[in-house]
Amino acid sequence: MTDLMIRRATEEDLPAIVAMLADDTLGATRESPDDLTPYRTAFARIDGDPHQHLVVAERAGRTVGTLQLTLVPGLSRKGSIRTIIEAVRIHADERGSGLGTQLIEWAIDHSRDLGADLVQLTSDATRTDAHRFYERLGFVRSHYGFKLPI
Repeated sequence: MTDLMIRRATEEDLPAIVAMLADDTLGATRESPDDLTPYRTAFARIDGDPHQHLVVAERAGRTVGTLQLTLVPGLSRKGSIRTIIEAVRIHADERGSGLGTQLIEWAIDHSRDLGADLVQLTSDATRTDAHRFYERLGFVRSHYGFKLPI
């Protein structure tokens, strides 16, 4: 897997990223790959925020994975910095190849480089395969998550 490159996403990556976001049961109901307008607006916000790190994994010039890493400075834990990993997606052709592990390891290493003391993530309750994956990488279930659409 030496031909893998993890790099900051560009606007040109949006079609591939959105296609991966839409390529599962949950994403199919909430993503719209045919209209990239809202994603371009969101990308501009993300790209302009130094606490956001939207990356893609590229192999042979093809986008095969993505994740977003958010840096969160805080007062709790003696003023520690944490990062949040979100929107981890692997192209269907690459699932089971070890790419997900490489992306998460990149996120953990990059979090250390950013001065973070803690890496956290959430995963939809229905994604049991993802839960096993994260636990295999050393993540521990620690909280209940709550959402409120507004």
